[in-house]
Amino acid sequence: MSDNDDVPFNRNFPLKPGIVEEVRPGVRRVLCNNPSPFTFTGTVSYIVGTGKVAIIDPGPDDAAHAAALLDAVKGETVTHILVTHTHRDHSPNTGRIKQATGATVYAEGPHRASRPRFESEKHNPESGSDRDFAPDVKVAHGDVIEGAGWRLEAVATPGHTANHLAFAWPERKFNFVGDHVMGWSTSIVAPPDGSMIDYMDSLDRLAAREEDLYFSGHGPEIPDGQRFVRFLIRHRKAREASILHRLAKGETDIPTMVRAIYIGIDPRLTTAAGYSVLAHLEDLVARGVVATDGDPVIGGTYRMA
Repeated sequence: MSDNDDVPFNRNFPLKPGIVEEVRPGVRRVLCNNPSPFTFTGTVSYIVGTGKVAIIDPGPDDAAHAAALLDAVKGETVTHILVTHTHRDHSPNTGRIKQATGATVYAEGPHRASRPRFESEKHNPESGSDRDFAPDVKVAHGDVIEGAGWRLEAVATPGHTANHLAFAWPERKFNFVGDHVMGWSTSIVAPPDGSMIDYMDSLDRLAAREEDLYFSGHGPEIPDGQRFVRFLIRHRKAREASILHRLAKGETDIPTMVRAIYIGIDPRLTTAAGYSVLAHLEDLVARGVVATDGDPVIGGTYRMA
């Protein structure tokens, strides 16, 4: 997306699928072989601790990736499985890992939309939700999950999905941020699955915390995490300004805004870009800045209020 020049993205991530890499003491990562325009080089699963360990985000329904994760912890005990959110590239492999290890599954809860679906909305196929997932233990903001030599605190970060959690390791100043913050690209916020209002609040919540090394669901780790989050907040505000600039010229629809704002975008991401614009418009309509007839939906037309 061409107007991302204001964010210092890092697309240098040489990790190969199936290889276990110790990225910091007590933190290993394994890449799943599921590259796409939405997942970058693939989903990254994390192993926290040594001896008695937690696995964060077992990944998509992928037997080879499950085998690679289990191979990485050979001779160790998996006591916990933590899931940041219920998209199909993060949670479906949970069943395989649980079956092999007997570990307890921790997550915010089953998949749900950020708001009720409007009558005029069709299902968004790009959301890729895992509607079969249910945790053993439901985790709320501030809950602490402890294992052998590690202690993770759940940080509610809704926006990308309603049930998105980050898992902070305050003693180490690490944060496993799932898809809320990614070093290679901005996150997709696609209503009704996602909410820009929630997403921006969650960025503020992360920026106010002490952790400064982020481990993301896709791509490389992010040093100086709070600074990166501030870049993302500025970027989203600039995106909002671009939308308002286009609307100042007159009433228009979302495809027209996407063409005006996302110059040179990968055509495979056009639909997702439309949903991100919708997420901003939903926020702007709620604030009374922008008007539309009826509910703010993907096929609507929009004007300055």
